[in-house]
Amino acid sequence: MTYSYGTSRSPQARAKSNPMAVAALVCGIVGLFVLSVVLGPLAIVFGSLGMRNADRGAARNHGIALAGVILGAIDVVLFVIAMIAVSNGGFSWHIG
Repeated sequence: MTYSYGTSRSPQARAKSNPMAVAALVCGIVGLFVLSVVLGPLAIVFGSLGMRNADRGAARNHGIALAGVILGAIDVVLFVIAMIAVSNGGFSWHIG
């Protein structure tokens, strides 16, 4: 049995990459620092689409998509906490 250059016997190697998962991870990471109100929900949506593609077998990187969803949720939660802090007059470090 001969194989040409660049082929593989395993079906895992033939699965396509998952650009939605990568986009979710990038949006989630960048959203931790800037524009969390926009990038957080985008990370959740892209991650959900990436997980759906991975579950159907159309792509791989289910874990990366899940990490994007988790980071997107953290982005949204941090944004809500920041808005609550700002609406209450900000943080006060006064002791005593």
